[in-house]
Amino acid sequence: MAMVFLTRLKARCIWSWSGVLATWRSEYSFRSWVWVNLGSALLAFALPLTAAERALILALGLLVLAAELLNTAIEDAVDYISTDDHPLAKRAKDAGSAGVAVAGIAAGVAWVVILIG
Repeated sequence: MAMVFLTRLKARCIWSWSGVLATWRSEYSFRSWVWVNLGSALLAFALPLTAAERALILALGLLVLAAELLNTAIEDAVDYISTDDHPLAKRAKDAGSAGVAVAGIAAGVAWVVILIG
């Protein structure tokens, strides 16, 4: 039973890492968010923040990256189905992009609130 779980866990980790690498290679936006998050993390550890404040900053940064990965999945799936312009395809891609923007705004708001107090 435990062996099956570990085998499946290993496969899931490999598939997930493959998705991260593919997105890193193909999406400038993802690479940009990674660098922004590395800077944010360094700043979070350089400033005298509480553990909870650091955790919030780091978690929201990871949320932005997750949103960007999901946005890439949406864009790739839509493009696989058809490259023709269609209002539903545009809406799906725009909604995915908006999800990334909302996550980024949430991270920015957290920084502002933490820094202002």
